[in-house]
Amino acid sequence: MKKSTLTAAAALAFGFLAAEKAHSAPCLLITLTGVQGGPSTFNGQAGAGTLVQYGEDGNNCRDVSLQFDTGRGTTQRLFQAKTPVGRLNAIFFTHMHSDHSEGLADILQLRWHFNSAGPKVDIVCSEDAKVTGPLTYTISCRNFAAHIGDALIASGEISQRRRENQKRLEGGPSDLTNVMAFEPKDEPSVVWSSGDVKVSAIRSAHIAGHASYRVDTPAGSVVIGGDAGNDTRKPPRETSTSAQVELLAKDVDVIVHSVIHPVMGPGKGTGFPPPIYYRQSDASDLGAMAKRAGAKHLMLTHLIPPVGAPNQGPPYPLPDGPLTEDDYRDAVSSSGFSGNVVVGSDLATLRLPGQ
Repeated sequence: MKKSTLTAAAALAFGFLAAEKAHSAPCLLITLTGVQGGPSTFNGQAGAGTLVQYGEDGNNCRDVSLQFDTGRGTTQRLFQAKTPVGRLNAIFFTHMHSDHSEGLADILQLRWHFNSAGPKVDIVCSEDAKVTGPLTYTISCRNFAAHIGDALIASGEISQRRRENQKRLEGGPSDLTNVMAFEPKDEPSVVWSSGDVKVSAIRSAHIAGHASYRVDTPAGSVVIGGDAGNDTRKPPRETSTSAQVELLAKDVDVIVHSVIHPVMGPGKGTGFPPPIYYRQSDASDLGAMAKRAGAKHLMLTHLIPPVGAPNQGPPYPLPDGPLTEDDYRDAVSSSGFSGNVVVGSDLATLRLPGQ
């Protein structure tokens, strides 16, 4: 009787341990916070952005929350994804185009308004990139972050709100940023880490200072390609995709990448400017790259044109009418990629490991 009781107790204890282990299994959650392609608008879609979260099943993968790009409407999508802006550990920028960055002001203003005591949020991006020529300029994430609240300071709002609550920081939203700028290279290098989460970056072509990222965790890995394209800016070339992103994506679980459909190409009747078309990665070439890299999942975002849109922005109508999700999937599958394809919509998610 005593032996039987001990055996039952041991079995019960083992069951509790097994349940606890399952409850604490690591997980990775990838959420598209916005899929609009370019600065135009369509059907309320948010601007480009991807939320990557790592944790355990017990907390729904929310120990670490990383936001890659912050297009318009990111704050609203983060709320819908049950991730208040104050819970972001770091924000990463692929490049300084407004459709990837204009949501930062909203994020930082909210943190300043409700969380002025901190902590600061890491802003991870490329070092300043100077472009010379007929029009010389500098692409600067540092300047963007430093001056993110200038309009609110100039309007008097920061002072007015500090009068209501003097615990709010005098310098406004920029006082809550910790810019971690790096020099993008042609080989992956670690640019941010926390516990089991490691983020690497690599140089990629689009505009000066463009970078692509890879997140590695015990639950899986994901590459954020941004708007990367091939270093050779137009045909003849073997592919429209980036060799650097392909290197970064070797044996990755998930690739998240902006996409342009071949229907927007020269001679297809849309009038879309060839230089802009050629600096994007097209759907067929992305499928081929994902296949070569050994990726299991391909998430298409920043869709040009949007699914269901009669045109790409006001100037570029589609002669044969709007595209469907199947049009994008067919373009990817024509490359021979047999993995999972997610044609992005706002708040589309992918969880690793799958449930």
